[in-house]
Amino acid sequence: MVRITGGSFTMGSDEFYPDERPVHERVVADFEIDRYAVTNSDFATFVAETAYVTIAERPIDPAQFPDADPADLVPGALVFAQTDGPVDLRDWRRWWRWVPGASWLHPQGPESTIDDRLEHPVVQVAYADALAYAAWAGKRLPTEAEFEFAARGGHEGRRFAWGDVPYPDGVPRANTWLGRFPYENRGRHGAGTAPVGSYPPDDHGLHDMIGNVWEWTSDLYTPRHMVPDLRPVDAEKRPNLLASAPGEQSTVRRVLKGGSYLCSPDYCLRFRPAARSPQAEDTATTHIGFRCAR
Repeated sequence: MVRITGGSFTMGSDEFYPDERPVHERVVADFEIDRYAVTNSDFATFVAETAYVTIAERPIDPAQFPDADPADLVPGALVFAQTDGPVDLRDWRRWWRWVPGASWLHPQGPESTIDDRLEHPVVQVAYADALAYAAWAGKRLPTEAEFEFAARGGHEGRRFAWGDVPYPDGVPRANTWLGRFPYENRGRHGAGTAPVGSYPPDDHGLHDMIGNVWEWTSDLYTPRHMVPDLRPVDAEKRPNLLASAPGEQSTVRRVLKGGSYLCSPDYCLRFRPAARSPQAEDTATTHIGFRCAR
């Protein structure tokens, strides 16, 4: 882990997406954060020692889906599928599909494996899975503010972690989508994850805080920043703020940070420290992982 000296910083952005506003001062206390995202190898050790079963591997309760065909209620997860050509970018269902049997061990479906991807970030992990791993490791998940503070690498005012342009001198600094999304990818890792540490570390010595996989944080998602007072608050004791009015959202959503290999300037310009994304706690996909803090 890397120790991060706390302090105040300017959180958020008013240049890109509405949920990154308002820009405000935030204070974090000293903390430690994993140098790398949790890998398949790391997660395999956890499962071997605890016999843990992830959300994507558990049977689905038919009572929760009374109108569904029981034959369809099988464990699985969402898998990214690169398209053959341009599609309507307003419809995410054009590149995501539900795959029975997809899980952290079989990220793309039952026929896939992690045998040659042990140093890639683990994916197909829901929020509860990340929490369980963190507790086993004697750690916790980072808060949204901690993640953003660390991802900025000690620099204020930059749009991206490395400066103000997405590809300095035409060189990608993180594993993000290069080409036209979601059908053309010219990146060296293709439309998928890269082994952790494939790109240079930031000035904190942290790898892949931007790109590769979105990462779970402990914060409940709100459609705008809820500005707190400026006193450092212990991560375990600070209040949670609901994402929306009662009845609006059936599943609790958490904040994802960092962007992923699917982030593209023509669709999702979210491979920036200030960027954030809502994700239902019970959802596992091929572009979400995590790292721990304490």
